[in-house]
Amino acid sequence: MKGETTGMNDKKRIFVTGGAGYIGSHVVKMLGECGYDVLTYDNLSTGNRWAVLHGGLVVGDLSDVSALKEALSMFNPDAVIHFAASIVVPESVFLPLKYYRNNSANALNLLEVMQLNGIRRFIFSSTAAVYGMPSKIPVAEDTPLAPINPYGSSKMVTEFILRDLTYANREFDYVSLRYFNVAGADKGCRIGQTYKDPTHLITRALKTAKKELAKLQIFGADYPTHDGTCIRDYIHVDDLAEAHLLALRYLLDGGGSEIFNCGYGHGYSVREVVAAVKRVTGIEFEVEETGRREGDPAVLIADNTRIKQRLNWTPKFDDLDYIVKTAWEWEKCLPLIQGSGAFSLRRA
Repeated sequence: MKGETTGMNDKKRIFVTGGAGYIGSHVVKMLGECGYDVLTYDNLSTGNRWAVLHGGLVVGDLSDVSALKEALSMFNPDAVIHFAASIVVPESVFLPLKYYRNNSANALNLLEVMQLNGIRRFIFSSTAAVYGMPSKIPVAEDTPLAPINPYGSSKMVTEFILRDLTYANREFDYVSLRYFNVAGADKGCRIGQTYKDPTHLITRALKTAKKELAKLQIFGADYPTHDGTCIRDYIHVDDLAEAHLLALRYLLDGGGSEIFNCGYGHGYSVREVVAAVKRVTGIEFEVEETGRREGDPAVLIADNTRIKQRLNWTPKFDDLDYIVKTAWEWEKCLPLIQGSGAFSLRRA
């Protein structure tokens, strides 16, 4: 076992898969700040050791069932939060088996080991991609699932497994959080996105401002929206992390299985995001309009009524400029962080 856990025995113990990644690390940070005893399980394929700011780290893959059993039985958590997944939509189209193996089969491995150890509380990192191209906007949780790529389908399969497991085992409860467009970074500039080939609009726009990319492409400018570009619901990663902690408390307090959308309930167009990036950074950069990408809905916005009512979730960072500003500060810090060997100094 690599890494150690700290904390008193009376603390609630939370096992986090993929806790060294972008969203997972922000949740681990918040869990630690709130006094939970945390253990991260991550294969570090896209995550980073230095991003785990609290608790211990076990380097392992969910396909390694024996290592997973050892970690779970030793830590004996009160709940599991599952982030570990492959998330690049275009890649999923060309490598579907990778996505079903990592996102569906590995989730099954985790759930089976949880059952063996009597662990009955589970939070799942899902996605709005399970909705595909919904006809009604904003999108509510009861919208029929119709994913249009293997990424969305692989997440949907895991949701089906959770639904059926809950029916078969009435002591098991889960919360599935369907993310919309997650962006931004820790305001202290400790953690943020570190993808090698980012596909997120805000990150790509910022890297274009930094001259790491020659130009920013806009995929489609003829959509039936007010400026012809796609509209998306952007949520700051810290507000999303807060939603996880509320879901955790809900389950630990005896709440039953639920599904919640995680978005602000309104959106910004691609052009509006680009304008915000230029405004925040003060940098002009080249933007190229090109053809639509297959499968991009014109508008994708969450109906967040359920999470606000049932978890009393109140977003704190619903401001596009703030989202971009924290992401920009992180982008400026990133070369120093990646180039430094003193990652241990960044541990809380």
